[in-house]
Amino acid sequence: MSRKLISSGSAFEALAGYSRAVVDGEWVFVSGTTGFDYKAGTIADDVVEQTEQTFRNIAAALAQADATLADVVRAVIYVTDRADFERVAPVIGKHFGKIRPTNTTVIAQLVDARMKIEIEVTARRTPR
Repeated sequence: MSRKLISSGSAFEALAGYSRAVVDGEWVFVSGTTGFDYKAGTIADDVVEQTEQTFRNIAAALAQADATLADVVRAVIYVTDRADFERVAPVIGKHFGKIRPTNTTVIAQLVDARMKIEIEVTARRTPR
């Protein structure tokens, strides 16, 4: 199978030279994804809403790769404020609780000060 590049249409992807996701065989690699609403060009102030939007954005990228959140095997989560982890953990659990991918969570500064969370995932597509 050939490599497939997936874009969200974000101008930053073109500027920084990356894809929202890359499909390589049965593997799907989704770049670090934040809580921006790509269509509206906005981001909520609330970290919980940012986390929910992040999962919507990841799910949309996975759908373009013929995959779902259920196919995720690894997640890396970046949170800008340690205190926010207690608020986002239940949201992460809501989306990954039954899937239980591996997970690394890091407290880190992100590129845009409005961003409070960023999540990247790796998925393995199952034959459908």
